[in-house]
Amino acid sequence: MFKLFKNLKTKNYIEVLLCIALIVFQVWLDLKMPDYMSNITALIQSESTQISEILKEGAYMLACAFGSLVSAVCVGYLSSVISSDFSMNIREKIFNKVENFSTAEIKKFQTSSLITRTTNDVTQMEMLISMGMQMLIKAPIMAVWAVSKILNKSVELSAFTGASVVVLLATVGTVMVIVIPRFSKVQKLIDKVNGVTRENLTGIRVVRAFNAEDYQENRFAEINDNLTNTQLFNQRVFAVMNPIMNLVMNSLSLGIYFIGAFLIERSMMADKIAMFSNVVVFTSYGMQVVMSFLMLAMIFMILPRASISAKRINEVLDEELTIKDGDFDEDTSEKGVVEFKNVSFKYPDADEYVLKDISFKANKGETIAFIGSTGSGKSTLINLVPRFYDTTDGEVLVDGVNVKDYKLSTLHNKLGYVSQKAFMFNASVKENVAYGDNGKGEIYLDKVKEAIDVAQASDFVEKMDGKYDANIARGGTNVSGGQKQRLSIARAIARDPEIYIFDDTFSALDFKTDAELRKALRGYTKDATSMIVAQRIGTIINADKIIVLDKGKCVGMGTHKELLKNCEVYREIALSQLSKEELENA
Repeated sequence: MFKLFKNLKTKNYIEVLLCIALIVFQVWLDLKMPDYMSNITALIQSESTQISEILKEGAYMLACAFGSLVSAVCVGYLSSVISSDFSMNIREKIFNKVENFSTAEIKKFQTSSLITRTTNDVTQMEMLISMGMQMLIKAPIMAVWAVSKILNKSVELSAFTGASVVVLLATVGTVMVIVIPRFSKVQKLIDKVNGVTRENLTGIRVVRAFNAEDYQENRFAEINDNLTNTQLFNQRVFAVMNPIMNLVMNSLSLGIYFIGAFLIERSMMADKIAMFSNVVVFTSYGMQVVMSFLMLAMIFMILPRASISAKRINEVLDEELTIKDGDFDEDTSEKGVVEFKNVSFKYPDADEYVLKDISFKANKGETIAFIGSTGSGKSTLINLVPRFYDTTDGEVLVDGVNVKDYKLSTLHNKLGYVSQKAFMFNASVKENVAYGDNGKGEIYLDKVKEAIDVAQASDFVEKMDGKYDANIARGGTNVSGGQKQRLSIARAIARDPEIYIFDDTFSALDFKTDAELRKALRGYTKDATSMIVAQRIGTIINADKIIVLDKGKCVGMGTHKELLKNCEVYREIALSQLSKEELENA
């Protein structure tokens, strides 16, 4: 937990020191008031006392109370500023760390858990600092100071106060032992609630289409009830503390008066007034001691959950990145060249290889296509180029340099990537197409229009309300699948990259649009290398080189006509889609 406090800024440390000074001043004022009370008690007993003397002592008490109030307000304000700055810094660090996560780390933590760690867990730490700044510092100072004040007053009263504190600490300790293990469970259950909610909202169309509302409700209710019952158990255990604390405090006051009455009765007449004054003062100091331990008890109620949250936050911040940034960011003599050398790959914690000994080279201006049955490793193969994963064996070269040696920003600026699942951001058409930094400066509207025209998207964009300024909903829910794909293709085209990567991005297009788009692309990207994953033979029939994958292995490589003659797997795929006559005339 203390490791996270390094994220405080320099000004926060100054504010912490100021808080400590104000808290010490506040405690001094609080403990000074019983002294004035003792003086008033002594003055009342004297026949020669003037009312002005009593009022003077009372005014001092009021001044102490007001000073304590002002100090408390200042400490509250400063602790809020410190906790807010801390949570802001931690959230920013978590976000930046997650931004650098590879797909492997995202899958390890799960998206729902990362959301909880960035929000709920950070809130727990913020609450600890906000309240702890006022209580965790104040309680021990007040306890030690108050105990030093009462030790020389009365052995009997000190012993009784000590016994009360022991009972209080025993209660707090028992409660902590019971609830601490369940706090870890609570945070994990919050992860699950977020996960189920997110999954349900993301797949709401499928849920409704299959009448699975009841199933989803029951699934959510099970996890929600589990979380509720765990929280109820924790709160019921904590509820025991309140009556016990009140019982201890009231018993302490009653015990002090009872023992004090016994001591006054047993003392000499001359000492009775002094003893009575001590009992009155001791009551105040005794309550201050108990209150200080009560404040510590409240911190102990927050501390276990905050410590678990701190552990979860540190797990994210300390996670070692599997995809590490290289340091190569220079220009290369080669442009648009991609080479795979004996590449094999298996997913983290998997036993079997997804790709086995893949080797090929794509030169500038060539179109390389990948085809194969579902699960043959096509998408996995091209995802090694932008380093969504790193190879297990072998190496991937871009422009003659191993992709692991590139700075990620330099590598990605060479690529125009179109994912298998087209994703649109909640922004305008223009902003979606011009998205990101391509290392070549701002992408202007003329370039956006040109990219959209090449992607065969001008026809529907021009009809939208606002045209290029028309808003696209998050995920592109207000446009069709084919329209999303064309806009995502336009996004890649607008970057003018050396290498285009199309991960089965033509599947939602009709044959006519597909043909027109590929024709426009061939003319526009003639100086760039294109890597295309496709299921349809028609999409890749004119590629310079087609690589056929089967169960992670390359079983064929060549042009369409060469593969028809030499590759059985390719021939089976081709005949399943086109007739012999169509294939012969292609």
